Amino acid sequence: MLGARDIHRHFEGMHAVDGVSIEIMPGRITGLIGPNGAGKSTFMAVLAGTLPASSGTIVFQGEDISRLPAYQRARRGLVRTFQLPSEFGQLTVLENLLVAAPDNRGESLLGALLGKRYWMPDETRLVAQARGLLKRFGLLPKESDYAGMLSGGQKRLVEIMRALMLRPRLLLLDEPMSGVHPSIVNELAGYLEQLRDDGVTILMVEHELHIVDRLCNPVVVMAQGKVIGRGTMGAIRQQREVVDAYLVG
Repeated sequence: MLGARDIHRHFEGMHAVDGVSIEIMPGRITGLIGPNGAGKSTFMAVLAGTLPASSGTIVFQGEDISRLPAYQRARRGLVRTFQLPSEFGQLTVLENLLVAAPDNRGESLLGALLGKRYWMPDETRLVAQARGLLKRFGLLPKESDYAGMLSGGQKRLVEIMRALMLRPRLLLLDEPMSGVHPSIVNELAGYLEQLRDDGVTILMVEHELHIVDRLCNPVVVMAQGKVIGRGTMGAIRQQREVVDAYLVG
């Protein structure tokens, strides 16, 4: 589904991503792990287009997207979430999902001028889509609550649902378990398994290795901006270079 070739990202001489190549196969959750400072989040930002690569090529579903901005990549189905939840705290949960929805004619000047009769079918369709996601993720009773009042785990679910409103083909998740209470980590992992089973391909940065072990195959390991290992978690645990990177990191 996605192939990244020899990706570099430099910051004033620092090689945050140093020649990384990766292939993402459809229908799987691929894990991206490594010690702090390995370059994982920077690499994810380059894939999503929120940071330009210094050099290298990214091909998504057969199309070279290396020079496309983030919004055009998202429209093609390559959608990212962030390490820290970025909900709109003063909007309701339902509104947080609707702001991400594409193809609403009421958001254009022409649509606003033509009035409710013109854009209401789009609004009705998108509200139904958002409520379907809220029901699936167990947050339908919270649809009218302000997003800023939710727990850390609920905010994480809102961010994932907001990404799903774009109907992604490949979902880039940056530490989805970060800030989630341990009691619901397994519940969130179950939701990710459901998404995979529904055909959403996922690339996931995660520090909770037991979750990576449960969800991810294959797993790619980064350290100091480079890929130092790949395979199943069982195989990676046997690679001395990977073990040394974690001990040093």
